[in-house]
Amino acid sequence: MVDATAPGCDQMTVYHCDAWVAALDTGAESRVREAHHALLARSLHRTPTVGGADLIFLPVPVPRGLGHAEIAERHDVALRAALGGRPIDAPVVHAHVGLPSGWAAIRNAGPDTRVFVTEHASFLDKVLETPRGREMYDEVLHRCAGFLAVGEGVRRPLVEAFPHHAERIGAISNPISFDQQRPEPITELRRWLFVGALSELKGVPLLLEAFARCRSQDPSLTLTLVGEGALLASLTARAAELGVADAVTFTGAVPPQEALRLMREHDLLVHPSRKETFGVAVLEGIAAGLPVLVTRCGGPERTLAGIEEAAGVMIDVTDDPETIVAGYQELKSRFPAGLDPALVRKVLSARYGYAAVADTHHRLWFSDEAAPSA
Repeated sequence: MVDATAPGCDQMTVYHCDAWVAALDTGAESRVREAHHALLARSLHRTPTVGGADLIFLPVPVPRGLGHAEIAERHDVALRAALGGRPIDAPVVHAHVGLPSGWAAIRNAGPDTRVFVTEHASFLDKVLETPRGREMYDEVLHRCAGFLAVGEGVRRPLVEAFPHHAERIGAISNPISFDQQRPEPITELRRWLFVGALSELKGVPLLLEAFARCRSQDPSLTLTLVGEGALLASLTARAAELGVADAVTFTGAVPPQEALRLMREHDLLVHPSRKETFGVAVLEGIAAGLPVLVTRCGGPERTLAGIEEAAGVMIDVTDDPETIVAGYQELKSRFPAGLDPALVRKVLSARYGYAAVADTHHRLWFSDEAAPSA
């Protein structure tokens, strides 16, 4: 987002409020907050980041177990302390997700600052499940100059929760870079790749089972799992039980550029998520030249509308790894003649490329143009 939009602005500063979660009782939290505020003056450094923007990293102490509303309040307090109690001095502030960032933005923006919010959180239902969370979100929608939901899967529940704000809730996509081509064309669908959290929600256990079944038919297959999560230990043990431990690589969390490099070095992106509001990893994989085997989980069937078969194979969300196996076999039968990666890149670049998304944001930020509808 920053890389796409910063070049069109005179100056951009990113406040990255990062929750530092710890087990703190009330007394300990008070002492930690006092120490945190005292140390902020020494720790807030402005460093260059992508797109010519500056980055200010701001740790936010958060007691373990808080709800989203209380976490948003901690972000507000920490940002105010970092600003020395002064409002943000900028004509435009853009926050990612309504809570906590949108709340912190409207609470710390100057009287003439226009605040915009992009919502793409997969945890939106948790944000809205408490009265205080809904109250705070309603205030964000009321006070912001523009609000954009990434995908209908995000926009619909917001319209249902806040029908009086329905006309204010616009739509936009996440920006994807299509600039860098892969060095060599793909000749075989042998090196599988998954990028995301190692969780049930992302369908990783089913993916591992499906991979083992496919590898029993083709021992040359490998699987790289990029990401971290609570299932790492159980997945590692299961890979050994299935006899595929030597073919499965767990990289842990990697920087975004490293994830993109790995995409350019693999043959197939498998994304069996059970729910996605957008599915950035799918589009990044396609931008890296990968065919995709992806579930109809909310986001991908919309982002790939009209070019599904040219991009790869879409499968239903099920509890059966054979669904993934069957999808892989279908994709193999159509590869490469049945795919059209050049067409897919052209269509998706026009929809989600840096230039397209940045142009929409700039027209919103610096004019009176209304947010695009769903």
